[in-house]
Amino acid sequence: HATHALQAGMDMLQALRSLDAAFEARGWPKLQIGVGINTGDMTVGNMGSEFRRAYTVLGDAVNLGSRLESLTKEYGVYFIVSEATRAAGPKDWAYRELDFVKVKGKNEPVAIYEPLGPKDQIDAGLRDDLIRHRAAMKLYRSQQWDQAEIELFNLSRSGRPHKIYEIFMARIASLRAN
Repeated sequence: HATHALQAGMDMLQALRSLDAAFEARGWPKLQIGVGINTGDMTVGNMGSEFRRAYTVLGDAVNLGSRLESLTKEYGVYFIVSEATRAAGPKDWAYRELDFVKVKGKNEPVAIYEPLGPKDQIDAGLRDDLIRHRAAMKLYRSQQWDQAEIELFNLSRSGRPHKIYEIFMARIASLRAN
């Protein structure tokens, strides 16, 4: 199911981008969506009473997926998945580590990732960026902020900028100040 969910999310985003030209020709703004996916136990089916029913899904795993969707704006991405989905999904996909977040209703932080698709379908420059990004995150978490900041700055100037680099450079500046 995680593989199907990841592919469905990618297909949704691709379908959305296919509408861009038609919307632009009409003077309409681009549609923007966020996709959040989590994997875990949940209850699925008809819920309610004999008077009012709804086919729905309930549970902590569903709530986390919803929270991930709302984080897409904050991280400047269209798609966020949890560590559970990443682990259950296809092993040949590339992901950009975004952060550890503590969402409402959870006591422990959750690792979140931006799925990028099958590794063999991403270009060499992005693959290199992902290696450098992982190294920068390792430096950041070991509080080697000078080296992490240099790597994040260089990544932000690589021709493939990403909001995550700016987020962590701002955090480093805040940690230094405080």
